[in-house]
Amino acid sequence: MLLRCARRACRSGACEVRVTHPSALPAALGRNLATSSRRWLVTGAAGFIGSHLIEALLRADQHVVALDNFSTGHRRNLDLVTAGLTREQRARFEFIEGDIRDLATCARACAGVDVVLHQAALGSVPRSLADPLATHDSNVNGFLNMLVAARDAKVSRFVYAASSSTYGDSPALPKVEDVIGKPLSPYAVTKYVNELYADVFGRCYGLACVGLRYFNVFGARQDPEGAYAAVIPRWARALLLHETVRINGDGETSRDFCYVDNAVQANLLAALTERADAVNTVYNVAAHRQTSLNQLFDAMRGELALRFPRIAAAQAQYQDFRPGDVRHSLADITRAQTLLGYAPTHDVNQGLAQAIDWYVSQFATEATS
Repeated sequence: MLLRCARRACRSGACEVRVTHPSALPAALGRNLATSSRRWLVTGAAGFIGSHLIEALLRADQHVVALDNFSTGHRRNLDLVTAGLTREQRARFEFIEGDIRDLATCARACAGVDVVLHQAALGSVPRSLADPLATHDSNVNGFLNMLVAARDAKVSRFVYAASSSTYGDSPALPKVEDVIGKPLSPYAVTKYVNELYADVFGRCYGLACVGLRYFNVFGARQDPEGAYAAVIPRWARALLLHETVRINGDGETSRDFCYVDNAVQANLLAALTERADAVNTVYNVAAHRQTSLNQLFDAMRGELALRFPRIAAAQAQYQDFRPGDVRHSLADITRAQTLLGYAPTHDVNQGLAQAIDWYVSQFATEATS
């Protein structure tokens, strides 16, 4: 079960941790899921967003097939999900350890499935710059395998993780789905190719596809380790463990940080919509709020200082701007609001409060040592 630490100052240097349930789905989505039990395939299920998707679906008494090869996902994420389920819910869960780069594995996973939520990919702009071949193999070849398998299995809906990196060097703000620039990294190229392939499979084969351009999704279970860790978990861990927080550039780079519950909502809305004009297109998934890295650091330091007062004195170090990154990012979410009924439940501050609680629960012992 997901551990969430109460928002209170820590006593005697230790944080009291209490167990609560993860955020509930919006009422309308819950009612829709309750009307019938579908069979869902979630790829990348042991990863950050994938594990939240399978948790939401299993708690809604859906049948879930999960596919992952553990190249970037973790078994502990699956354990956290299944530990909080009833016996009946666990019985509706099937896990396949396999790789989307193998077409036979994709076909096996798609057999009898109603909806695919495709999250599996090699993420990270820096990783793609270091190893463009591996990124292409997973993100393009693997994606095409999944499309072919879904088409052959006559899947009713194929929802996939697209990326805000597709906007490339376009300076326009806010980002509107139909206005993109030149890609700035191999990763961005692969995610745009995904959109092109999905569009072709929709027009040529009748596969109903929906792409979700994620904007800096964050939350519990996001990995703080490694060279390609996202900024929020990496900074949270560094602050808790008395390590230096390093900011790329001058800190005025901005992002539209999106809490993971918002991404889960968008996936389910895209999967369940019955509007013909809402499929075979792409949507921005974000909170429509611009936050600079300096503002983010101040907010995270303030949240953590409520539990560990000494963190209030922490200072960041600045380093060179990272190649392949854009300067500013802010999403226009009008299309998702209008066609899908998307309504973010968490802004960046609300999301940070919940996400940081989880990181405290993971690193509290080390933080007080």
